[in-house]
Amino acid sequence: MFKHILLIGALVLTSSTFAQKKELTLKDAVSNQYRLFGPDRLYGFQWIPNTESYSFFSKNYQTIFTSSAITKEDREILTIQAFNTACKSEMTSFFGMEWKNENEFYLNDGTHYYVYNVATKTGKLLHSIDDEVGATLFSNATENVAYTKENNVFIHTLDGLKLTVTSNTDKNIVSGQAIARSEFGISGGLFWSPNGQHLAFYQKDETDVHEYPLVDITQTPGELMPIKYPMAGQLSEKPKVGIYHLATKQTVFISPKSAADDYLTNITFTPDNNYVVIAEVNRDQNHMWLNVYDVKTGSFVKTLLEESNDKWVEPEHPAYFPNEKSNNFIWISEIDGFNNLYYYDFNGKLIKKLTTNKFVAKDILETKNGGKLIYFTATGPNGMNTMVYSVDLAGKQTLVTKTEGTHEFSLNSSGKYFYDAFSSHSVPHKAEIFLASGKSIKFLIESKEKLANYTIGTAEIKTLTGKDGSTLYTRLIKPSNFDPSKKYPVLVYVYGGPHAQLVTNSWLDGANLWMYWMAEQGYLVYTLDGRGSGERGFAFESQIHRQLGTVEMEDQLTGVDYLKSLPYADVNRLAVHGWSFGGFMTTSLMLRNPDVFKVGVAGGPVTDWKYYEIMYGERYMDRPEQNPKGYEQASLLTHAGNLKGDLLLIHGTVDDVVVMQHNFALVKKFVELGIQMDFFPYPMHKHNVTGKDRVHLMEKVLTYVIENNQ
Repeated sequence: MFKHILLIGALVLTSSTFAQKKELTLKDAVSNQYRLFGPDRLYGFQWIPNTESYSFFSKNYQTIFTSSAITKEDREILTIQAFNTACKSEMTSFFGMEWKNENEFYLNDGTHYYVYNVATKTGKLLHSIDDEVGATLFSNATENVAYTKENNVFIHTLDGLKLTVTSNTDKNIVSGQAIARSEFGISGGLFWSPNGQHLAFYQKDETDVHEYPLVDITQTPGELMPIKYPMAGQLSEKPKVGIYHLATKQTVFISPKSAADDYLTNITFTPDNNYVVIAEVNRDQNHMWLNVYDVKTGSFVKTLLEESNDKWVEPEHPAYFPNEKSNNFIWISEIDGFNNLYYYDFNGKLIKKLTTNKFVAKDILETKNGGKLIYFTATGPNGMNTMVYSVDLAGKQTLVTKTEGTHEFSLNSSGKYFYDAFSSHSVPHKAEIFLASGKSIKFLIESKEKLANYTIGTAEIKTLTGKDGSTLYTRLIKPSNFDPSKKYPVLVYVYGGPHAQLVTNSWLDGANLWMYWMAEQGYLVYTLDGRGSGERGFAFESQIHRQLGTVEMEDQLTGVDYLKSLPYADVNRLAVHGWSFGGFMTTSLMLRNPDVFKVGVAGGPVTDWKYYEIMYGERYMDRPEQNPKGYEQASLLTHAGNLKGDLLLIHGTVDDVVVMQHNFALVKKFVELGIQMDFFPYPMHKHNVTGKDRVHLMEKVLTYVIENNQ
């Protein structure tokens, strides 16, 4: 009997030792990049206020663990089942949990808000909102909840009252939602003051904005689902900022100081709760005023600073107040060519330019020492990185994270410790606790590469020099059985537009896992971040102004020239694929350089910038009447007659970002010219195909490339 067991064990050991690696399926590559193959990490890391301890969750977010910077042991403190028993709730996970103090935390699902005490193991319901809410915003100061329902704003108070902030019956008046189609860093429409006594909210009047027809085909007959969509050069929304006062139950409104259709962006309250600071940008997006308004009256107080540029001015960060007892603020600006930190007093006088970097500052993270030391993320000299720096109010800057990569950072309450987690080209994920001095004192986790047991290729990260001398970052994925003596067809994956960065020093180098699947089909998969793409500074990014597609294609063709220099790249079998701006780039390359690419697949492409929305389109192209030649040259309809290769156009039928008119107009042009191409709609999908249907999408895209790139 024992001999049999030993023999079986030996066979298992032998078979596992010499087992072939698994093949990556396209379904797994598309659906499980982060679920199955995502690196191990501490999920939901948070410092517990006023302590040296921290919390994190189990992978399913159903158990809370705690530990400290100075101990090794992890302690399970609460399961979601125990929480539900104590609170008489039905929460499914701790996702979104936030510590209130060293013993209590908040948890909500959007309509039910709870507070739980881990010391007493008791909890209670703070809010149960009956309405079908949209956006919500919780005030830690008062524990009230502001929320939107349809086009209006309400507040649910801690004593159970429902306060009506707006009651507009006109559907053209929209309150509490993001405005300007979420440009300028705008991600929401509700803003609590620090003391929770004032609620600021966006309001937009869309009366003059044309309705664009979307169709719900799930109804019989199909039903119209019109959206407000302001196309370039047409009438735009008119914004306001409302400030609701809990004490008086009254609202005051702030309108743009210049023109009614200016943009009101980057709202923030001052620490003393007396003022609101708003960055106003003109319709032409070449002038910005940082204005101060009185919270009580809504009246204009003063302009703190102005910026102008003959291309564009694009504030994306609200004024940052490093000290809660002072209205002195930090303003992030790229006025000198790169985002840097400027320290002002509340009269608008520059106290100190804190950073003078020739690289991009991304975000201010935290402060310590009463706001005298500021932590922020920046690329550092290598634009593929996200590093953490600190700077004091005298301008002394320190690199906090020494290892190159893409970093996450969190400082504990005392500022004595910080959490740092990062990934890079060679490290899937690694997390540690450091002293403020930079000394590592506690190793937390380092993930193994979960794809190690799969047959998967390799990525090479290189730099090329663009026509203007710019450094261009590139990624080339090769199959696992790569043979330099063979010739491989190439798929170029492209985006190329503003604010995007496809090649990063992070896990998988920013690639999608389906690219590695494609490489295993015998392909090289190539990506290049050209001029116009993000995190490289104003000179690099702004060359696209008034001529979208031109310098971006020039850089992509620099990448093609590099591919031609590789003896193993079959440059007679080049394919290109991209989505959104990448769809525009894909089709532009197929039409404006018709002898380069044999196959193209363009998803949700902009085909004519006059069909795109005002806020983005006019920033980069100006208005159609101001730049007619630029619009004509960038239009794919202008170049449709040049198509030589196989082109597949794809679009979601209820796309509310790049509306389907783009693809329909181009298809119509091809039909008029008698040119054959392919078109595939995804019914009831918006700007991208998500969920289980995404597997179908990528199978459609990649099969089309393989079958037509012979």
